[in-house]
Amino acid sequence: MRSHHGLFDTGAWQRGFGSFIPPFPPEGGRGGWGRGGHGHGGHGGRGRGGRGGRPNVRVAVLALLNERPMHGYEMIQELEQRTGGIWRPSPGSVYPTLQMLEDEGLIVAEESGGRKRFVLTDTGRPEAEQAAQNAPWQEYGDENVSQAQEFRDAAFGIMDALRQVGFNGTPEQRAQALEVLTETRRKLYAILAD
Repeated sequence: MRSHHGLFDTGAWQRGFGSFIPPFPPEGGRGGWGRGGHGHGGHGGRGRGGRGGRPNVRVAVLALLNERPMHGYEMIQELEQRTGGIWRPSPGSVYPTLQMLEDEGLIVAEESGGRKRFVLTDTGRPEAEQAAQNAPWQEYGDENVSQAQEFRDAAFGIMDALRQVGFNGTPEQRAQALEVLTETRRKLYAILAD
């Protein structure tokens, strides 16, 4: 990661922290969903994820398709937007779910501009209408989304300050910064221990 500018390579920082999403659960939940939540499961996974569990990708996809046909990547972006950036399912959870729904005859893929756009079938519409009534993003309240944004802003601010120390600080200043980070990590874990 070392570069001629200083301690850190800018590209590595951007790759590592450019898409930071705090792993907040839905309102009332505990634990995090993070970036790669799946929860789609087979036929038995059609309900919403329990409080504090991962959101159900199957339900989310069907609820979105109940509104309009979409590309897979568009669904990922929609879910991130509707949860204020708290939940962005990975392509590794969305695309297998789409394949499963297609295999079950609930959706079909149509070519549109060289990309697959997914559309509900008549068979899939009843389940999609039910999914829309319990869409996973409905579990996020404004307060939870706002707090997630504050966490994200604070994390970006910390990373920017740390990058400045890494680029411009002396070895002694970088050592002090490392002590602050270590102490901050300890204090954060102490909050959970209380």
